[in-house]
Formats: sequence, C-alpha cells, structure tokens
Amino acid sequence: MSVRIATFNIENLMNRFDFGGYRNELWRDRAVAMFNVENEAEYRELERARTIAHTDDTRQLSALAIARTRADILCLQEVDNLESLKAFEYGYLFKMMGQGYRHKYMTAGNDSRGIDVAVLMREETRHGEPIEFVRMTSHAHVTYDDFGLHTPELADTGNAGNERIFRRDCLEVDVRIGGRPLTIYALHFKSMGSPRNGLTGREATMPIRIAEAKATRRIIEERFGKDHAADKRWVICGDLNDYAERVVIEGDEETGYDFRPAAEMESSVHVLTGDGFSENVVQRRPELDRWTLYHTRGPQERHLCQLDYILLSPALARTNAAQMPDIVRNGQPHRTIFPPGQKVERFPRTGWDRPKASDHCPVAITLDMV
Repeated sequence: MSVRIATFNIENLMNRFDFGGYRNELWRDRAVAMFNVENEAEYRELERARTIAHTDDTRQLSALAIARTRADILCLQEVDNLESLKAFEYGYLFKMMGQGYRHKYMTAGNDSRGIDVAVLMREETRHGEPIEFVRMTSHAHVTYDDFGLHTPELADTGNAGNERIFRRDCLEVDVRIGGRPLTIYALHFKSMGSPRNGLTGREATMPIRIAEAKATRRIIEERFGKDHAADKRWVICGDLNDYAERVVIEGDEETGYDFRPAAEMESSVHVLTGDGFSENVVQRRPELDRWTLYHTRGPQERHLCQLDYILLSPALARTNAAQMPDIVRNGQPHRTIFPPGQKVERFPRTGWDRPKASDHCPVAITLDMV
C-alpha cells in the first residue's frame, strides 16, 4: 500500500487583479513599464489585458508540471482562494489529467497578499486505496508569545510578541490511506526579500523563519508527544524559503560554467532536521541535483538551491529508506542554468524567462504505508 505526495509553489494562482504597480513602480510588470501610462484607469486596462494573456500559457505549464508529479495528494503554495483553485482544476488540470483532485482544503492565513497554502486529494490512490479526510487544523492564529518564541532578533525585524508567527499558516491535515493514518503539515515560510541594513535578504529575515520552524516542531511534538513523534506517520510539505546548502554558479556560456556546492552554517531548515527530528528526502539525491529553484540577480549572483521540501518523520523515513524523490524541472524557463547531465526537455511554449510553470519545481515521492 502506497501513496504519492507532492509539494509545489504554483506562484500566484490568483483570481483577482493586482493594480498595486500603478502607485509603486517597483511592483509594475516590466512589459507595462515599457509604455507611457497616462492615468490609473489606463494602467488598470493594460494590466488586465497583460495578466489574462500571460495567465493561460502559465497555467497550462503549471498543470503539466503537476501532472508530471503523478501525485495522489498535492500540497500547493501561493493559492488565492478555493474559487481560483476550482477554476484552475476545471480549466487546466482536468483537461490534462482527467480525474483530478476532487477534495480541496485550505483556509485564510496571514499573508498580506492573500496567498495561502492548500492541500488537494484524489478520492483514492492510483492503486485503488481510499484516501479519507479526517480533519483539518489551522495554526495561523498562534503568536510568538503563545509559544514563548519572541526574541530580541525578532524585535529588530519589527515583530512584536503578540504578532502571529506564521506568515501564511501551518495547515495540519489528517488523512487515512487505506485505513492507515497520515498527518500532513503544509507550510510556506517567510520569503527572503531584498537586501537591507547591510544584510542580505536571507539574513535579515532569518529570525522569522527560525521562529516558524520552531513553532512547527512544537506543534508536531505537542500533537504526538515529544517522546513519541518519531514513531508516528507525518510529513512536512512546502516552500520553506530557506536552504541549508546551495550550488553557486560561476563562469558564462562562452567560457563554461562552474558549479560549486556551498553549505550554510545557519538555516531554519536545521531546526526541523536537526537531531534526527525529520529527514529531508531530497538529500538522497546527488549533491548537485537537489535544487528546486534558480536564483539570480545578474551574473554576479547566481545559484541553485532547494526551497521546496518533503520532510519525513523518522518512522516514515525508515519504512521508505529506498524511495527516491523526484523533482520536476520541465517547467523551468530556458534562462535556468542546469548542471551537466541534468537538462530536461521543456514543456511546450516555455519561454526564456516566462511563461513558465513556476519559479519553483515540484517535488514528489511515493510513500509505502506499512
């Protein structure tokens, strides 16, 4: 008996228009920025047209990436609401996959843009085992003071003790696979942002992600008991917006690229994987082949890194020690620089920078429920 689970940051699955770029040029799409816009009404008209034209290609590619995961249970990040999710499934996923994910679970989190995490499920696994929903619990309301996690470092970021820990949510979903329990924690941690105050964006926002990771670990330990959590079936899925290692890219197309692995001393991921609390299954792949995102701010700053995670409880990791996770990179734009031997055939109509399935790659793994 097995179930296949995947996680994917689908990148702004919206059913509303964002006109914030009119008042803040930094948010304005680069295509619209090429034109002289006389007033807000004209900007809104242009932005609607651009968004609609761009969305169709993007969502076809997103659906192809999801189809390639072959997942029975799918954790998504950056979903606007259930209506956008239903429209995406009906208009795109169903056309590519037929029987889709009939059961969808999400709740409003804390994100200022309104993007949330969601969990989608089939009615049964590909092998015919029933997938039964048991319950869903949101932890979006938890504050730093509730868990005793407020620190001077958090205060320096402008976060008070009575503010909520999770920038989106830690969505806890209990299911039964063929009658056997599995708990899913769907996450989307605080993004890194841009450099500020002499720090990189990652360094400046690290205290927030560390608090999110500590809160997630506490939620799991309180649910199952600190001495018993290792023996239970649970999995953490999501975009943690942090990496414990990366692949630095140097050189250019003419002289050749060099790919240099670099470990990070500090990472919020360590909170969840330290002392064997969980296993990052992507670590089972070769060192240069663990990335789920290509980051660049120009030729002087380029790297590949893992931001998207499936973390298994020790019990699940033991019973699935031979299982290897898959990373779907066919929806990556052509500007992404692949290490030797990793290039894949892109989905049709993938562009140099866009359209693309997402800036992230889906991660999937098959889990034996024994």
